[in-house]
Amino acid sequence: MNNFLNTLGLASRARKIVTGETLINKIRSNGVYFVVIASDASDNSKKKITDKCTSYNVDYVIAGNISELSKAIGKNNRVALGITDRGFAKNLKEKIGG
Repeated sequence: MNNFLNTLGLASRARKIVTGETLINKIRSNGVYFVVIASDASDNSKKKITDKCTSYNVDYVIAGNISELSKAIGKNNRVALGITDRGFAKNLKEKIGG
């Protein structure tokens, strides 16, 4: 898990991560290759994001909690992260075992 979070940090510094409303818009426009959702996100948030990912064929994983994900990318209260780079997406999927 630590290696996974480190890679998220690298992706963040490379500006290859989107969060919040931008995430939903990027999923719609096929601008996201992988989505990470915090395990302690609200059921409503999880459902909204997983449904979007499913309908637009975007891979996602529910991993880590809000504080871990937020700390990894250096921002507060991030419930879900979208990876906008194919290489980082592939790397993260391998690390999480997907």
